[in-house]
Amino acid sequence: HIFAKNGFSLVLVARRKDKLEQLKVKLQNTKVSIHYVELDIRIEKDVINVISTIPEEIKNKIHILINNAGLAVGRSSIENALTDDWERMIDTNIKGLLYVSKAIIPFLKLHQSSQIINISSIAGKEVYPGGNVYCATKHAVDALSKAMRMDLVSHEIKVTNIAPGAAETEFSL
Repeated sequence: HIFAKNGFSLVLVARRKDKLEQLKVKLQNTKVSIHYVELDIRIEKDVINVISTIPEEIKNKIHILINNAGLAVGRSSIENALTDDWERMIDTNIKGLLYVSKAIIPFLKLHQSSQIINISSIAGKEVYPGGNVYCATKHAVDALSKAMRMDLVSHEIKVTNIAPGAAETEFSL
């Protein structure tokens, strides 16, 4: 909402098309260009295909990437956890962030002072009981943010990691 309010055109990507459509309706009065795409970022070939379908005139104007996808499933101790939960969290929270970043970085390089904002979690800094793999994935996002910052500084791409605490959102429910 803030980016639209300040005149930034938006490319919105999420796995639930209905949520994207609802957001586009809410943002209609902002008079910015809104392009949205349904995508499960856990599947690398789908990320590559979807990014390739975004019109060049839109991709070439990308200055900011916000990696906001995140998933926490299961609250079991490590010995009782479901490995499927581990796979989903690792694929979304780590691999999805990597796939999207790799696909968008070439467009960020076209501009001075581009930025990547990775949304992590305080769980990447302070662990909690039953949060074993989720905490590990968010720690990985923190480490990846630091490494990306080093890798991309020569291209004048800033990398920020935001690690919010618990908040009452759809995610926490």
